[in-house]
Amino acid sequence: MVLERRRPGSRAAGGGMRGGGKLQAQGQARARAPAAPGQGYFTAGLAGLFLCLTALLVLLPLVLPPLPPPPLPLLLVPVGLMAVLLALALVPSSDGRRASGASSCLY
Repeated sequence: MVLERRRPGSRAAGGGMRGGGKLQAQGQARARAPAAPGQGYFTAGLAGLFLCLTALLVLLPLVLPPLPPPPLPLLLVPVGLMAVLLALALVPSSDGRRASGASSCLY
């Protein structure tokens, strides 16, 4: 079996790359670096808070006495909000960005 000696300037050692060899090697080193702990979207504390809120939402209706129905004007608030949002969605815009004949939601 013949063993080859590699020169320090060979491609395997990274010396044979031209141009962005160092930049490419640095980018690969950054890509392989492990993420720091606690950098995700959900931490352990946040997961615990969500579990507590879920337990409260499940258990409180079982413990609390039933409440009387709300007054009628209070029940109309979500209907009014929906009517306002629907009107805003369908009323043509006045900023001039709209193409002629198209809906206000299609620019």
